[in-house]
Amino acid sequence: MDDSNLFPISRRDLLIAGASSAAATTVPAAAAEAATQEAPVRSRVTLEVNGAPRTLDVDTRTTLLDALREHMHLTGTKKGCDQGQCGACTVLVNGRRIVSCLSLAVMNQGAKVTTIEGLGTPKSLHPMQAAFIRHDGYQCGYCTSGQICSAVGVLDEIRRGVPSHVSADITAQPVLSVAELRERMSGNICRCGAYSNILEAITEVAGAKA
Repeated sequence: MDDSNLFPISRRDLLIAGASSAAATTVPAAAAEAATQEAPVRSRVTLEVNGAPRTLDVDTRTTLLDALREHMHLTGTKKGCDQGQCGACTVLVNGRRIVSCLSLAVMNQGAKVTTIEGLGTPKSLHPMQAAFIRHDGYQCGYCTSGQICSAVGVLDEIRRGVPSHVSADITAQPVLSVAELRERMSGNICRCGAYSNILEAITEVAGAKA
């Protein structure tokens, strides 16, 4: 039996015709949707980054992390989970540690931002950077910039008397202890498992013994 009269076109030609038809309807729809979208709102933001003034013209939705990495090319600050869970993007803003992926650049107008590049240089390391090297607290290195910035912030918190969830008395000066350091550093994730080395580095800088 000759099927040519029942099926005048091949299956391949039918699929091609269907795909062409779908593309013809999808492209105009996508173009129409794009045309109706409002242009992003932009804003000028001035920051002091690692001691130098920086002025950016950015989409108001730009995070501080993306402003540092994509606009200023300070790639020492890492993008990990991008949800504030891993701590890889930790920087210091006005001396206090924050996860930069959860902070918009426009929220930090006029702030003093310190990234890992601003803590020290290869010839003049910050004490925390030098301690991480001595105690092998960096291992693979991806989380290290956030770990170091966070560690600097932790010692500042203790010095200022900021309590943590494990502080026995929230009205008293926090005691520099293993439990305090582990709790305060718990937001910085290290897949290499260098936690004990990091703890030793922080306690060395603090002048205490773990």
